[in-house]
Amino acid sequence: MKQDDERELFRAAVRDVRPLRQTKPAPARVRKPAKAALRRADEARVLAESLALDAADLGVETGEELDWRRAGVPESVMRRLRRGQYAQRDELDLHGMTQAEARLAVLGFISESVDRDLRCVRIIHGKGRGSGQRGPVLKSAVNRWLRRNDAVCAFCSARRADGGTGALYVLLHS
Repeated sequence: MKQDDERELFRAAVRDVRPLRQTKPAPARVRKPAKAALRRADEARVLAESLALDAADLGVETGEELDWRRAGVPESVMRRLRRGQYAQRDELDLHGMTQAEARLAVLGFISESVDRDLRCVRIIHGKGRGSGQRGPVLKSAVNRWLRRNDAVCAFCSARRADGGTGALYVLLHS
């Protein structure tokens, strides 16, 4: 009986309620692509990247300095970059990240830095001493990712005071 009383109370409370008139139709719901399709596309992209390796992408050693510039970047700009004469406006530290996490972090950081009109940033990838026989995994990967990123003009290993061979100064398009 209690349930019947509750129903009657509810009906009495909403007796005068009328639906609102809608002047605009409800927006169409945007469907997100299935995760499996995104995963397949991502795996295909990673495979294509791995097949496109050049000799410069391979065999980076723990203590080896990295140094790269896009065609058209003057040597004088590289000299200033190597000396740390460009102010690093932001930095990204990749310590403790997996290669997949680091890749997303680097790509996002570069994109955000370009959006913020930052000319020079520092990326700390570490020296790879904890990678054992595999060598500096993140150092090699960051080297490869930066070379392929159109927003990057040049990069080089940082001065010892800024991380040495465990960090990079990255010069971005202005």
